[in-house]
Amino acid sequence: MTKSLSSKTLLPTRRNEFLTSFDSMFDEMVGKAFPDFSQEFGVNFFGNNSYPKVDIIDSEKNLILEAEIPGLSKEEVNVDFEEGVLTIAGSKREDSRPEDHKYVRKELKRSSFSRSFKLADSFDFQKIKAKFENGLLLITVPKKKPEKSKKVKIL
Repeated sequence: MTKSLSSKTLLPTRRNEFLTSFDSMFDEMVGKAFPDFSQEFGVNFFGNNSYPKVDIIDSEKNLILEAEIPGLSKEEVNVDFEEGVLTIAGSKREDSRPEDHKYVRKELKRSSFSRSFKLADSFDFQKIKAKFENGLLLITVPKKKPEKSKKVKIL
């Protein structure tokens, strides 16, 4: 069965507006429920309306950031670390549509972007690795091994 587009299907909906509000509410709720999370890792994970959206996974040995960046090549994506800040950036993609075409709805991101994460000193910044394949960026940030406390006789 073939489904045809009707004028009703092309009208913008309020679904995205609802989801954006819901995302903000969820981020705030998680931030209140786990206030130590950002302090422990030194990262503001809950940046509202940020692009690219990321999944952040905390494992025993690493912190893993996974971002979907469709439509860009590896050469168009940059991952940098400077002074405790990890930055994901992408260059602008040109819109290749002919001038006589008009958008009915436009949701794809075609502009440059940059998103940064402040990381705590508990990570080994010298060993950060990134892999970008098929629009999926995977950044692995190893955790430092906790130093054993030394006993110092004071008196």
